[in-house]
Amino acid sequence: MKRWLLVVILLSLFFTGCATLERVQPWEREVLADPIMQLEPDPQEASLDEHILSTREGSAGGYGAAGGGCGCN
Repeated sequence: MKRWLLVVILLSLFFTGCATLERVQPWEREVLADPIMQLEPDPQEASLDEHILSTREGSAGGYGAAGGGCGCN
């Protein structure tokens, strides 16, 4: 029982340490909104890459496109 309690306490301290109470200040939002901070810097290029992948693979892949072949449609 003591080991279980120790594990719970250590895990709760670990996850509490991962949390932060700081908020992003208005003057810091400009830096965080920079296009280089996005996961997909160019949405059009990402869409084209997904289309090419789905065409060559011949499967939808969860992107909503279906087909197969050389991609010359």
